[in-house]
Parts: sequence; structure tokens; C-alpha cells
Amino acid sequence: MTALRPERETDASYGDQSYEASGALADWGAGGAAYQEPYGQQHGQPYEARRGQPYGPPLDDETMALRIPDPPPGPENGPIRASAASTGPSGTSVTGSPVGGRAARRKAAKRRGGRHGGSRETAPPGAPEAGPLSRMEARRQARRRKPSPAVIASRAIGEVFITTGVLMLLFVTYQLWWTNVRAHAQAGSETHQLQDDWASGKRNPGVFAPGQGFAILHIPKLDVVAPIAEGVSNAKVLDKGMVGHYGEPPLKTAMPGDKTGNFGLAAHRNTHGEPFRYINRLTPGDAVVVETQDTYFVYKVTSTLPVTPPANTSVLKPVPKGSGFTGPGRYITLTTCTPEFTSKYRLIVWGKMVEERPRSKGKPDALVE
Repeated sequence: MTALRPERETDASYGDQSYEASGALADWGAGGAAYQEPYGQQHGQPYEARRGQPYGPPLDDETMALRIPDPPPGPENGPIRASAASTGPSGTSVTGSPVGGRAARRKAAKRRGGRHGGSRETAPPGAPEAGPLSRMEARRQARRRKPSPAVIASRAIGEVFITTGVLMLLFVTYQLWWTNVRAHAQAGSETHQLQDDWASGKRNPGVFAPGQGFAILHIPKLDVVAPIAEGVSNAKVLDKGMVGHYGEPPLKTAMPGDKTGNFGLAAHRNTHGEPFRYINRLTPGDAVVVETQDTYFVYKVTSTLPVTPPANTSVLKPVPKGSGFTGPGRYITLTTCTPEFTSKYRLIVWGKMVEERPRSKGKPDALVE
């Protein structure tokens, strides 16, 4: 025979479903999800509006057990206490404010980017958050960032080399370019001054003071037009772009108007106007013209001595040694340094006068062609 059972308790609000009182009591105590009277029914809401609403406060996500929520902070509920449930993993509350003492708050502020909220680079995801450096570690890092003595010495040496290179470049530019510019200007001014003085009769033939211009040299093949001054001083004559006349003992030479003798001239081959830069290109028969106040003296190149020591002054004798001349005559000797950009040796070019033409008859054919 079947055992007696208590009569079932039903609720019209659940339709055909029924639930025993004993089962409801067991489910309620275990915290299970039993059918309960909706919470809204206690407040007089209709069933359709209350359907699906849970009874009472929300369930805990982890235990599914009911629990009374913490009262809001206020003077009647006492001070707020930090707990593991209300603090974050970095020592801050769920609201973002640091908890703990003053030191903890400072550390939290530094981790966020500074005490006053300054910007700070964020670490990559998953990387441990770096704490503030100790004073000793900060000093070590500062020493590592400081350059070593070897680095400082190498930098100083490099700066010296750079400065020296710049100075050398400036010096070369001055020697090869600026001296020529200045010498050409001075020589051109002296040439025009000579021509103006001759036209006005201010200068007369005679003995000239050192550095004083008295003639103009023309080398048509090389397109050279340069004033001739007395003496071979660098400062007074040669460095000004002029051609110097050997007119002082012991290297005194003749003047163009003398009936016999050797008219000796010197000039720079490089820098300072370099009038004799290309006299090595002269060949026998090329014209060299000396223009004075009253006369044009025309010479023809006869021979060249490519290299000779600077002490070989015999090339300036009235009958130059090595020139091929065998007796007295009216000669011209051009001297300059060789090789280029050095003064180790001398280059010599000789010529013989072939025409003496008064200025009143006009220019010689060598200057007209």
C-alpha cells in the first residue's frame, strides 16, 4: 500500500506548477535557485510587472549566497575600513584612492606618474611595475651615464683635429685664392697709374726707388700684363702681383734701354697674382715685350733652363751661363720657382731683344696680333 503523503501546497500565481513546502524550505536554506515569491509582490506591483525580478538583493557571483551589503559611509556608520574586498591590487581602493599610511599613498602616487599627477611612461602589459630608485641606485645610474675619461679625451682630440683642419683649409684658401685676388687688384691699379703718369708726363726715365714701378711687361702668348717695379722684395714688389727687377747689388742687372746687358726679372709662379705661372710653356720665338714711358722693347725667347738651384746666380750675368749666348748683347732673363707650389728650384727663360720701337710709332706687331 502506498504511504500517506501530505497534501501539496500550490500557488495560483505559478500556474500548473506546484512546489512542496518542505522542498522550498530545503532549497531556501541551501541557497539554491528556488521559485520564490517575487520581491515586487510585497510592494503591491502586479504580477506581470513583477515577473522575472529577483527577490531581495542580488546574489554573490562566487558563492550564490545572500549577504547584506555594507552600509554607505557616514558618521552614523563609523569610519571606512580598508579590506581586501574594497582595495585594488596596487594598494588603492575600488574608487581609485590610495589606502594605508602616508608612505603608501606616496608610493601609489609615484607609480601613477608623480605626486602631482605628472605623466609617466606606462609599462608593457604583464611587466612588473618598477618602484622608485634608491639613492644609491640613482647615483650608480648617473655614473654610468657620465662619459669616461677616454671618451672625453677622444672628443677633445677630435675637436682639435677639426679645428686644425678648418684653419688649414682657411689658410689654403687665403694663399691660393685671396692673395691672387688682392695682388691682381694692386697690380692692375699700378699699371693704370703708370699709364696715366706717362700720359701726363709726371714720370721721367731714370733711377727708380725700390718698389717703384717704371715699366709694363707683356707676354701675349700667356695673356700676361703686369707692372715692373724696382727690386725683388716680397713685401714691396712680388707679393703685390708685380714683376721685380734685379736692380740692387750683388744681383744688379741692366735696364732695357742699356746698349748691352741682361735685363733680369723675377715673379711668383703661384699665389700673389702668379704672373709667371705658365712661363714653362714659352718656346723659342715667342714674344716678350717691355713697355716703358717712351719705348717698346721686343724680345724673342731663345732657350729655357727647366731646373736649377736657387744659388745659381750665373744665369743673371751680362752673358748668361747656359743660355747659349756667346757674346755681349741685349738679353732678358725671367726667373721663378719650380716645381709649382714650392721654392726648391728655379725655372729660367732667356730671350734676345729683336726690336726697339718708340711709343710714338704705335704698338709693335707682337701686341697688335
